[in-house]
Amino acid sequence: MTDLTGAVWRKSTRSGDNGGACVEVATNLPDTVAVRDSKDSTGPLLTFTAQAWADFIAAAKREGRPS
Repeated sequence: MTDLTGAVWRKSTRSGDNGGACVEVATNLPDTVAVRDSKDSTGPLLTFTAQAWADFIAAAKREGRPS
């Protein structure tokens, strides 16, 4: 289990304020990035290695570009 003590959560800039799909990310943890639903802060979350998260973000940016 990843120790989330000291996690600083920030809401995605892509999340709206209308109660829809909101995501929070904690990137200040040693070698770990955690992701959770902002509407359920005590619910389940996902953790990734820092490298896996960086790879995911890079791929998302590549795939998100218009053709």
